[in-house]
Amino acid sequence: MTIFISYIFLGLSLAAPIGPVNAAQMEKGIKHGFLNAWILGIGSVLADIVYMMTVFLGVGHFIQIPIVKAFLWSFGFFVLIYTGIEGLANAGKIHLSQQRESESLWKSFFTGFLMSISNPLTILFWLGIYGSVLAKTAALYASEDLLIYSSAIILGLVIWDITMALVASSAKKLLSTKTLTLIAVISSISLIGFGLYFGFEAFKILF
Repeated sequence: MTIFISYIFLGLSLAAPIGPVNAAQMEKGIKHGFLNAWILGIGSVLADIVYMMTVFLGVGHFIQIPIVKAFLWSFGFFVLIYTGIEGLANAGKIHLSQQRESESLWKSFFTGFLMSISNPLTILFWLGIYGSVLAKTAALYASEDLLIYSSAIILGLVIWDITMALVASSAKKLLSTKTLTLIAVISSISLIGFGLYFGFEAFKILF
C-alpha cells in the first residue's frame, strides 16, 4: 500500500510543474468554471496515458525520429499560439457575475488532449521518467504489479487535475475582476511563450 501511495505522489509531482496545460486550466476555470477546466485536464491525462502505453509497449523510439519530432513541435506551436491568442482576445470579457461564459466541453477536452499529445517535452518526459520507473518496477515486481503502479501514477495525475480545476474555478469568487483579467492575460502569454519555444525547436530540426 505504501508503494502504491508513493506512485500516486509520483503522478502528482509529474503533473505539478507549471506548463501549458496548467496555464490553460487556470484560464478555462476563471472563464468557464470547474467542469471545463476539469475536462481540459482529463483530455491532457488521456494524452499522458497514450504516451505511457507507448513506453509500456516499447515503441517510444519511433517518437525520436527527427521528422516525427519536427511535426510534433510544429503542431504544438500552432495549438499553443492559437489557444494563447484566443485567451488574450477574451481576457477583457471576464465579469464577476455568477453567470459564466459557456463553452463546449468537447472543445475543452480536445484543447487539453491536443496540448499534451503535441508537446514533445511531455513525450520526452514520459520516455525518461516513466521509462526508468518501468525498468525499475519490472525488475522488482510482476507484470500485473506494473499495471497497478501505472494506475497509481494516473490517479495522481487525475487528483492534480481536479485540484487545479477547483483552484481555477474558485478564483473567480475570491479575486477582483482586474486580478482575474491579469491572471488570464499572464496564462495566455505563457501559452504563447511555450508556443514560440516549440516553433523554435521545430525550426532547428527542419533547418
